[in-house]
Amino acid sequence: MDTNNDIINLPHWEPKNHKRMTMLERAAQFAPFSALTGYDAAIRESGRHTDEKMDLEEYTNEQLNRKMSLLMDILDEKPTLTIIYFQPDAFKSGGSYQTYTGIMKKLDEYEHQLIMQDGKKIPLNSIMDIDFNPINPSRII
Repeated sequence: MDTNNDIINLPHWEPKNHKRMTMLERAAQFAPFSALTGYDAAIRESGRHTDEKMDLEEYTNEQLNRKMSLLMDILDEKPTLTIIYFQPDAFKSGGSYQTYTGIMKKLDEYEHQLIMQDGKKIPLNSIMDIDFNPINPSRII
């Protein structure tokens, strides 16, 4: 007896306990997979640009200290500040320079940070520049 002829003439087998897979479901079984989970994300992360923090020159640092002193004198006026500061990156070395504008609430000398009215905290050692317009300029003189 020839087994090829026996198989050819048999009807296609149909399961009785579950429905047939659609063509899309069958194709998904053979879809490519990522053998290195997270590799693509790691490549994208390594290609992301970060800046290195610049050290302030002595003159610039003195100017910044003078501005901080003036800010302490007009703190009760709730001055609006524009601050350029360095934000370290959470995942790799370096970071980015950010510009923030808001109303100063207080200077936390213990934690060495500016606290703004909206709750934002900016470490003093990350501040690169501060600009502000005093409400009453005559108090500064």
